[in-house]
This record gives sequence, structure tokens and C-alpha cells, in this order.
Amino acid sequence: MHHLPASRGDLTDQQWGRLNPLLPPIPSMGRPPRDRRQVFNAIWWPARPGSPWRDIPERYGPWATAYAVFRRWQRDGAWARILAALNAAADADGILDWEVSIDSTVCRAHQHAAGARKRGLPARPRYDKLACRYEATIQATLIRQYL
Repeated sequence: MHHLPASRGDLTDQQWGRLNPLLPPIPSMGRPPRDRRQVFNAIWWPARPGSPWRDIPERYGPWATAYAVFRRWQRDGAWARILAALNAAADADGILDWEVSIDSTVCRAHQHAAGARKRGLPARPRYDKLACRYEATIQATLIRQYL
């Protein structure tokens, strides 16, 4: 089926043809899933402008669906497998250039910002939203680069 991109930046038919076989299998239990291409475009959308998940346009469906699929694939290692497969294909096609560029950034913090526990407060698990957003942006950019 020929599917025209709904907006600039959505996957083309050629890109979807390369990506679709790499996606995890559709869960056999539960509610039938939304169109996978629509969900992937929804996952990809926040990585482009760096917007919050809740700002995903309505044409992609509920933002919570996109976020839930993104996190499920992140937890089960699907993004790493997709990226590894695309890297292998790009390397086999001679698209990759293995030149490495290293940049160094220095971050300094006050000694009181060292992360010591406060007395009387229970330790809580650390969940870094910025790191999660950064990882999502990096993964989406790398995947999109090799499609």
C-alpha cells in the first residue's frame, strides 16, 4: 500500500520498508495495536523539535500510546537491536564513515551539589527525565540517519 507522509519528517515508504521488519513482533494479547507506522511517527516527532510527549499532534493518536510503546521498546532493548541492525546494513552498504570526533565539555558543581543524602529523607530511586529525553533524541536521530 502506498502511504504518503502526513507531514514533513514522517517516514517515507522506502524508510518504512527498511524499518518495519526490524520492529519487535506485535503483542498477541490485549487490544489490537494502532497503525505501527503512525505510532513510530509519533515516537519520532518529539525528538525532532525536542517537544514534550504531551505536545504530539493529534493526527498521531494519543501521546500516552506513543510514550508507552517507546518505553516498552526501550526496556526490552528493541531500540538497541534496531540501531545495531541499521548500523550493520549501513556499514555493509558502505554508508558509514568510522571517523571519530571527540569533544570535551567541563561541568563544575559546587561542593554542596555532590549528591549526599539529606538526613531524615528516605532515598528515592533516581529517574533522570533529561537523560531519558537525551537518549530518545540520540536513538531517533541515529535510526533516522540510516533509514
